[in-house]
Amino acid sequence: MEQVSLNDLHLQFTRGEISRASFEGAIYKYLILNQEKTCISYWKKDEYEDFISWFYLRLKRAIDSYNDIGSSFEAFINKFIRISSKEYRIMITTQSITEYSAWSAIIPDLYVYEESPGYLNERNEKALNRILIQHNKRNNSRRILALIIKCYNYVSDDFLEKAAPKLGIDSNVLKEMMDKIRKIRQKKDDAIYLMKERIYCQYYRCIVYEKKLSHLQDNTHASVKLKIRLEKARQRLDNMRKRLMKIRTDATNKQVAEAIGIKKGTVDSCLHKLKAKHENLAEKSLLN
Repeated sequence: MEQVSLNDLHLQFTRGEISRASFEGAIYKYLILNQEKTCISYWKKDEYEDFISWFYLRLKRAIDSYNDIGSSFEAFINKFIRISSKEYRIMITTQSITEYSAWSAIIPDLYVYEESPGYLNERNEKALNRILIQHNKRNNSRRILALIIKCYNYVSDDFLEKAAPKLGIDSNVLKEMMDKIRKIRQKKDDAIYLMKERIYCQYYRCIVYEKKLSHLQDNTHASVKLKIRLEKARQRLDNMRKRLMKIRTDATNKQVAEAIGIKKGTVDSCLHKLKAKHENLAEKSLLN
């Protein structure tokens, strides 16, 4: 059976012999089956099919743009395909660069990267037991409780389950305190999270610019323009990291006191003495 040309299909459409939907479908089918008749016949088949699927969304605009002023409908579609194929290649190249940059990025190099905290293991448990008891055998659990609540960001439910018996507190009560401090800090934590997300985006934007720049010839207008954009992006990233550094991520002593249900002065005293005791133990460890 002889293949109907694009010109014949357009003639049938203008005569009202086929509907708009049938016309667009027939063009799509023709382009899929006749790659060798298009201006991008040298493309790989799978790449060509992906392009035609993308191009189909623009087919309506192409049909509406055609005016019969000398050029045939088939020639017009080929010209439209040629222009669209350049845009498609740029889009695919940009996506490939972005994907490559994202996968090749080394996350630990980010300023916002945080190592996962270590929870209670045998060594840490012995250290916790040592610091819980003062030299006069008096229990030091309130100080540790204040420290745990203050460092709520680094505490897991598993840690709370193991730490509660040693603090002489019911695990459910300890979890309630932790939920309370997290609720108090929710607004601030959300702001920090959003700030980190913006830094991640800015970091990847920089490496995408770097990758694009590597594909451009030196001293061209495009490369000079992209270098300026890259410098500004790097400066913005540096400023964002500095701002993040100044943001407090742990709970204030007042917030800790509110979560536990004691006075702020008591929390101040507990944490000060705990810090002094830790420094004293560190000095002894170095001497030994």
